[in-house]
Amino acid sequence: MKHNAIVAAAVAAALGAPAAHALSSYDLIAIGSLTSSSAGSYADLSGLTGTLENGLPANLLGGIGSAFAYAGGSTYLALPDRGPNATAYNPLLDDTVSYISRFQTVNMTLTAAASGGLPYTLTPVLTRTTLLSSPTPLTYGTGSGLGVGSGAPAQNSASAYYFTGRSDNFDASLPSTNPANGRLDPEGIRVSNDGKSVFVSDEYGPYVYQFDRATGQRIRTFDLPANLAATNLSPVGNTEIAGNTVGRVANKGMEGLAITPDGTTLVGIMQAPLEQDATNKGKDVRLVTIDIATGTTHEYAYKLTTGSGVSEIVALNDHEFLVDERDGKGLGDSSAAAVKQLFKVDITGATDVTGIASLSAAGATFTRVAKSASPVLDVVAALGAHGIAPTDVPAKIEGLAFGQDITDNGELFHTLWVANDNDFVAAVAGPNNFYVFAIKASDLPTFAAQNISAVPVPGAVWLMGSALAGLVNARRRRA
Repeated sequence: MKHNAIVAAAVAAALGAPAAHALSSYDLIAIGSLTSSSAGSYADLSGLTGTLENGLPANLLGGIGSAFAYAGGSTYLALPDRGPNATAYNPLLDDTVSYISRFQTVNMTLTAAASGGLPYTLTPVLTRTTLLSSPTPLTYGTGSGLGVGSGAPAQNSASAYYFTGRSDNFDASLPSTNPANGRLDPEGIRVSNDGKSVFVSDEYGPYVYQFDRATGQRIRTFDLPANLAATNLSPVGNTEIAGNTVGRVANKGMEGLAITPDGTTLVGIMQAPLEQDATNKGKDVRLVTIDIATGTTHEYAYKLTTGSGVSEIVALNDHEFLVDERDGKGLGDSSAAAVKQLFKVDITGATDVTGIASLSAAGATFTRVAKSASPVLDVVAALGAHGIAPTDVPAKIEGLAFGQDITDNGELFHTLWVANDNDFVAAVAGPNNFYVFAIKASDLPTFAAQNISAVPVPGAVWLMGSALAGLVNARRRRA
């Protein structure tokens, strides 16, 4: 990432282009929206035709801020969750449909603004949609008694069985972590250092899967601790919650996923306390580290501060991370956003709590993950400083990624990208936005960038050059 910033700075200096203004750490520098593709308005590039059970198009573009990952150069991956279930049609399925799980490849052109407004402009362009599948058969719901047909996608073939968001695609005789279940509610995504794989975490299992980035086919399942799994399953979340005393809470599984800069360790975090940890109003959520080479896991306790849950985690280095706590308030909830806060945490010295049955039980003793006393970034306040009212701050701030570095006024900045999940209802929750914040490199002395190889993916458009060209455009002082 530093290479891009250095090249941009060198060319700008040669052109004698002045900086727009001096940035401070955690300044908001750009906002971009993705509302269309070459396939049309709110259409992705999956090539899917026809409609879902609720009548919405199978190629609907939305929800893509559920998870967000840097993929090198000006390329980013945006991950929708289980699909457009905010559109009511069948409560027996929690309104879920056979929306095929997918990730979107997006080129982000970040360009110095000529004048006025924010100092940079951001232009997102969707370049590819990749559907997620298994090479072996998956379990799908029959639809019996639910008023719908089979949950098996029509696109299935002998070599590809697609994951979907439909909530009845599971085997009720096995725990929720059964990897043969066809249901997937993706909430976290990261890219391997060689650029060839993506890792995805989910809420239904929870699962952590590795997919081939080019084909979207699953190539590995990581075995997570058994204490995360629910044993009594239902297509209705509230019924599932009522039927379990152990494991993840329905629709609040492994919401966030990080990868250490050296590419050796995945770090997943649960959105809410497990059933067994929530007794006595416990506020500890479990953070799980996964050694990619061996599959070895460890669990640590993270205590919620002000948010009702955790939505994302992103790595600063191999032991420090930023964690996104939020409430459910804001645009899309007909309310005012209050808590969208990022805390800096350090797992060094924390107790491995894998063997502790309940973190809230009397006598449970452990050292929690250390965290900053106050947020390092309050997104509501930061957006408010630029005239964005709390009622216009998206309710679901869920995606975090460190992206390309920039040089502004002769100083190196890291960029932190924040994305929202709009639940596929842009008319209610607004578009999928990407908010870019600049952080002085000197203010993050322990930060280490992930070094991702740029591996061309068939069918993708690699536009690294255009982003670099945008960065080196002659800059003008703002009026």
